[in-house]
Amino acid sequence: MSGYYPPPGPPPQQSGYPQQQPQGGQGWGGAPSQQPGQLQGQFQPPQQQPWGAPPPGQHFPPQGPPPQGYNQPPPMQSGFQQPPPQHGFQQPPPQQFPPGQPPPQHQYTQGAMPSPGYGNDVVQGNANSEVDALMKAMSGFKRDHTTIIRVLAKADPRQMTLIRQTYAQRNNGSSLESKVESSFRSHYGNTLLQLVRGPLLSDVHNINRAIKGLGTKEDMLNDVLIGRSNADMRAIKNTYQQVFKRTMESDVGEDLSLKTKTMFQLIMRASRTEDTYPYNPTEVSRDTDALHYATRGPSVTTNSDQVVAILTQRNDGQIRSIAHEYQQKYHKSLEDTIRSSFSGHMEDALSLALGRAMDRAKTDAYGLEDTMKGMGTKDDLLVNKTVRVHWERQHMDQVKKAYQHFFKKDLVSRVRGETSGDYRDALVGCLS
Repeated sequence: MSGYYPPPGPPPQQSGYPQQQPQGGQGWGGAPSQQPGQLQGQFQPPQQQPWGAPPPGQHFPPQGPPPQGYNQPPPMQSGFQQPPPQHGFQQPPPQQFPPGQPPPQHQYTQGAMPSPGYGNDVVQGNANSEVDALMKAMSGFKRDHTTIIRVLAKADPRQMTLIRQTYAQRNNGSSLESKVESSFRSHYGNTLLQLVRGPLLSDVHNINRAIKGLGTKEDMLNDVLIGRSNADMRAIKNTYQQVFKRTMESDVGEDLSLKTKTMFQLIMRASRTEDTYPYNPTEVSRDTDALHYATRGPSVTTNSDQVVAILTQRNDGQIRSIAHEYQQKYHKSLEDTIRSSFSGHMEDALSLALGRAMDRAKTDAYGLEDTMKGMGTKDDLLVNKTVRVHWERQHMDQVKKAYQHFFKKDLVSRVRGETSGDYRDALVGCLS
């Protein structure tokens, strides 16, 4: 995923691209857009803060020039002047952190709330009309796939919870999840199952699938766990233990080794700096220099613990600021440094952590393209990424526009050309 990353601060405001600050920090989505009258007992999500305004207490340095093709508003000023690029930078290396340990954890005043679908939301009302439509569409020999897709692909996380609850009430406790799992197969069945489960249960089952059997499905593990908010990560860990009666940390740890095991142990701690922590130029400069000293030698001497600690424990705003200062000081992008200093799973995971902090919509657009390019389609990943993106409708619109911008083609048309039948219709329904 090469190319220009935006400067520090909030993601770029794009023409026709009404961005929002995610309610759940680094989760997949703030409150979903609601369509009036879709479900009975529906309620309004909390008020969202638009992109272009930092989280409470967060300040960013002046932004650099916007990337080509993006129309940004005037950059926010915080009073902090970015120092000019320094040549021949010489100073003692910054303090090194013990192997496997994160840098000193910042104190914060308030943690992010879980993303929709990751909290203990009590959903009132019922979804009788939707359940009636599903039960009729799934009965008999000839199923009505158009109706099934329409109902399931249009529900947001809270609405899907209401559909599951209503279905169980109407069917003596029998779950909609078990009905879909027993009735549909292949990639189409997987798509419907992930929709019915909702974002949290889908994450939990996908983590288990990633480590089950011989070998690790590294791309799937990365996709679910990297860049998550602390609140969402705690929800994933708690639900994993409820479902599988084991801790996620022990299961994932047993499937990994050496440096990647250390990295995911840090990721699963749910100890990232919260977005409420104020911008601190001294700390950004310290982390920037630490990354430089950790990666300045040959790849065999790279201090991976130092790099992992910073990129997995800092919030998105801090990482954007670090990447901007790194380019200014050392005249090389942090992305290129990561690519040249690591390989294999470590390279992919750290690049994803950086990319999601820098521009989540662009990163998701590239991730979707990666599942479809070349010979054959990586269907499991395509399903995971499509369903995950669809849970937050405004972010999905950002991803579609980013895909059009970087690949000069329509994402829905691309997916339609790579798939077929009911499977194609289900993915297109998610993206439409």
